[in-house]
Amino acid sequence: MNKKKFAIIGVAGFVATRHLNAIKETNNHIIAALDPKDSVGILDKYSYDIRFFTEFERFDRYLDKIKRKGKGINYLSICSPNYLHDSHIRYALRMGINAICEKPLVINAKNLDSLIALEKETGTKVYTILQLRLHPSLITIKEKYKNTKNTHEIELTYITPRGNWYDTSWKGDISKSGGITSNIGIHFFDMLIWIFGKVKHYEVHYTDNKKISGYLKLETANVKWFLSTDKNDLPTDNYKPYRNINIDGTNVEFSTGFTDLHTKSYEHILKGEGFGIKDASDSINLVHNIRNTKVIKPKKEHIHPLQIKKINTLKWNTTNTNRHSLTKM
Repeated sequence: MNKKKFAIIGVAGFVATRHLNAIKETNNHIIAALDPKDSVGILDKYSYDIRFFTEFERFDRYLDKIKRKGKGINYLSICSPNYLHDSHIRYALRMGINAICEKPLVINAKNLDSLIALEKETGTKVYTILQLRLHPSLITIKEKYKNTKNTHEIELTYITPRGNWYDTSWKGDISKSGGITSNIGIHFFDMLIWIFGKVKHYEVHYTDNKKISGYLKLETANVKWFLSTDKNDLPTDNYKPYRNINIDGTNVEFSTGFTDLHTKSYEHILKGEGFGIKDASDSINLVHNIRNTKVIKPKKEHIHPLQIKKINTLKWNTTNTNRHSLTKM
């Protein structure tokens, strides 16, 4: 098979390593990389010949130059901060390059339609990383419930501890990250919609800068969900991420099995089977709506167990339409 040529934006970021590994493990070439930060010595692990840029203008000039020589790249991997995804995807498409973008594709759901139109105009494709759809345990769950006609009761818990750096980085700025639901929750919302059908109703019960919880009604499931970056919410003191789905009283723990999912994602993309804009649209619309809805006083049967623990020390300010609509008594 002919090797494909890749460039990557956001190469100094945490998730970039997974993309670099996926490009290498699928036996393809990394031609160029861009990041305003220059702590990118990891590139030597993949090749000594990767052209590196800290300025977008020079990166753009280089890609344009090799394109005019008939040596342009095939894919642009986008690992930049969330609020830049839309513009970097547009850049790739206008350059005639297929885009592979980390989650979320965009922060504002209204941008999806224009990306679909740009795909058609340019003949290029936008792919996104929805790696949980490739997790063996979740594929098994999908198969088990694919013909279900019952309404299942689900609790989703995802706790991934973060230090003080998180709040001072772009990830802690909701206008740049989209908040916790976009940063750490969107894969799980996508997974639930993928398995149990479209969103019929949603609620937000609590939100602050470290956690958010609420309730979803899907076509075949009621979901109590809790997302957190607070280490104090972990069930143990080992500070490892905790991922759990409880379906009808049975736990499905899937904290492992993530190491090669980006490579599997790239394998699917290279076969023309990757997940695109329409695949990601339901979860992007959901997190957009969650971010812009106000906290409500929930029914007790809709509250996630980890949130119930706080119920006696909180009161709902029903006149407050801000995100922080719960206040301590």
